[in-house]
Amino acid sequence: MTVLVLFWLNVLLLALFASLALQPRLLGFAKGGKWYLTWFAVGLITLMDELTSVFYAPAEAHRFIGTQAIFFIAATSLLMRVLSTRMVEIAQILELHDMRGGGVYSFSYFVLGPVASFVAVASIMVSYILTACISTVSAVINGTAFLPLGPAAQYGLILGVIWAIAGLNILGIRENARVTFAIFVVAAFVLVNLIALGFLHLAPGSPGIILGSARNVIGSVTEWGLPHAVAVVTVGVASCILAYSGIESVIQTAGLVDNWRDIAKAYWFLALTVGIATPLMSALALSAPIDLSEHEGDLITYWATVVGNVPFGVVVGLVGSVILVMAVNTAYVASSELLERVGHRYRFGWLIATNRRASLYRIHILNGALYTSILLTEGSQAILAEMYAVSLLASFCINIGCLLIYRYFQGTKEIRAYHTSRTGTLLLELVLLACFVYLAAHRPYGTGLWAAVVGVLLVAGIPFSRRYGPEAQEIRRSDYPMEMLLALGEADGPLHVWFRRPGEVD
Repeated sequence: MTVLVLFWLNVLLLALFASLALQPRLLGFAKGGKWYLTWFAVGLITLMDELTSVFYAPAEAHRFIGTQAIFFIAATSLLMRVLSTRMVEIAQILELHDMRGGGVYSFSYFVLGPVASFVAVASIMVSYILTACISTVSAVINGTAFLPLGPAAQYGLILGVIWAIAGLNILGIRENARVTFAIFVVAAFVLVNLIALGFLHLAPGSPGIILGSARNVIGSVTEWGLPHAVAVVTVGVASCILAYSGIESVIQTAGLVDNWRDIAKAYWFLALTVGIATPLMSALALSAPIDLSEHEGDLITYWATVVGNVPFGVVVGLVGSVILVMAVNTAYVASSELLERVGHRYRFGWLIATNRRASLYRIHILNGALYTSILLTEGSQAILAEMYAVSLLASFCINIGCLLIYRYFQGTKEIRAYHTSRTGTLLLELVLLACFVYLAAHRPYGTGLWAAVVGVLLVAGIPFSRRYGPEAQEIRRSDYPMEMLLALGEADGPLHVWFRRPGEVD
């Protein structure tokens, strides 16, 4: 029975990927002298980041909230789908104002100005830097667990991964997308077979554990009043939020696609792949007859040996390591788009220079140097993970908060094509703020490091923006009223002049 099911499942997968590979313009296309990625390619690059979470998030969530993690990982997946609809709305607004790409930085700058944008830049860059560092270390440790490597060899391999991914990005986004697609095909075969084996070899007690998780949460929410319900939901979502880290990378790379509708399709792709696979694998692994205290670091790999065999577990571990390496690639791609937006705004022409393959090679080299410096300082992985979670939630709160401000002031007159409920957005912001406050209170070291990075960037960035920002150029233009008078005198015909204070809207 097992062999027959797996045979036909793999035949279907083979047919699916064969038909995909034959599709023209599957990953990208040229238009107007520029190379654009398709929604599928952008979704793949982000999917690699989100897939990494399944190898550590279930065990991490179980450590904090027990079997409730099964329910909350699924519930958080739904919450992230709601968040993604708001990200699509933001992408549409930015495109309407000719500010494609840059994600949270561009939108916070557009709505709140340069000061808030520096907080956004600090938060999202911390997320990308720590994604690269944590994923690289985890990839090497997992991939070499069965090899007798010393500390020096491990460090050499870690640095080799960092600079190999930098080299891949310097080769250009077209080659990047092709490599990512090839790895996705292999990962899809392995993980789909793992899920199938999980169902075929489901332990007799697993359904009861999964249903018990849902009953436990529902009982806690409904029986003890509203304050207790809010506390349960806040702790549950905050403990599982890292399972979907990387979702912000899609809007961050909006400058690589043709229009905002591709962003919407990429988010749907993520919802129908990792949005389903992560809760399924988490539920099956956490309900399996495994001593979770003994296998926090290798839960999915060990579960693969339980439902399959040891060689299959080794394959899953190796694939997990490769996926972790590709999460580093996502950090490179998204952070380069972010820094390019900053470079354009503040006229850092030397930073955003490109090579023959249209790659932001100087930014990639800078990123590689940053990741290397953090790894060489041997920072605590646990504290870095805390800082990562706080930074991620801070960027979510800033994004959704800015969307609320925009919607309550502007309404839907500019975004008739696609818009969401303001009430739903407000509720989403309240949930994210509650999770941020909880993490900030219970992860003091990570919060302190995040606040320090934000503070340093604010101290350095505010004076710089006042001197070199685009607003300063506009202010300088108003210092020469004679130029305006001469222009008015030379104009033919009647002119209509409107006087408006800074910040006023139509």
